[in-house]
Amino acid sequence: MSEQQIPVAPALPEPEPATPATPAAPAGKDRRVLRAVLRWTAALAVFAVAGTSTAYGVTRLERTDLPGLATRPDGRWAYPTIVHPPLPAARPAPFAHGNVANIHYADLRKLVLPGPKGAKAVPVLAGDHGWTKPDVFLAEYASKDDRDALRDELTDHGLRHIAARGWTMPDGTRTRIYLLQFETGLIAGEVQQDEFTGYDDPTRALRGAAVNAMDESYPAAAADENGLVEEYAEKKPYGAEQVRQAYITSGDVIALVVQSRAGGAKEIPFQQTVVLQQQLLS
Repeated sequence: MSEQQIPVAPALPEPEPATPATPAAPAGKDRRVLRAVLRWTAALAVFAVAGTSTAYGVTRLERTDLPGLATRPDGRWAYPTIVHPPLPAARPAPFAHGNVANIHYADLRKLVLPGPKGAKAVPVLAGDHGWTKPDVFLAEYASKDDRDALRDELTDHGLRHIAARGWTMPDGTRTRIYLLQFETGLIAGEVQQDEFTGYDDPTRALRGAAVNAMDESYPAAAADENGLVEEYAEKKPYGAEQVRQAYITSGDVIALVVQSRAGGAKEIPFQQTVVLQQQLLS
């Protein structure tokens, strides 16, 4: 399939607010699933999702797809227009009918979000021919015990590849994106739930982000129904930098998006980056 760019459709009118039904109290591990559904439902009453896609293409988000973007300046970064890479012959998209394992057949290295205008690349994350070594990814975690445990778990669950990209912006914001690919979507989902995310904070702390909380400001209405996003922000008082992080589970891929900046990592460019990375994986 050849690459194609999809034009941005005009923004849809805002839907009339709806009164959500009161759900029954969730039990145990179902809390997080229900919580995500409620956040998406509530957000849909506020945000109009702009733009449509055909075939296997993705475009940049419109201003109204993220909170606080109605007026200029809004702090968004100037990302290039993004399209999905071509699929191998006779291979389906990850969530197409018949792809029961939700496998990404496109080149994983081309599914990593490209840097925006003004970004200075971090070559070490590109690895060897675009493949990143597990130790580079594991170095994001603060505890040696966590790094050792994760190394074993990734091996036991049949990690296939890691593709990554990183950059630094003129304001000092540092971004790192890692895509971890497993054999099936079922395996990736199990690893994400068991090893990376908890109900209120990440299971394993990143370097420089000892105390975190679920970021309730993330515009879940902009997320794709085929994936799950768990976003966290480091609590005050943070040290030299504030760290924001998000785990995206999309089929057989788990993505980790990390942004850090002295004085505070800005909310809008982080959310923009997470949403675009998830759409690229959809």
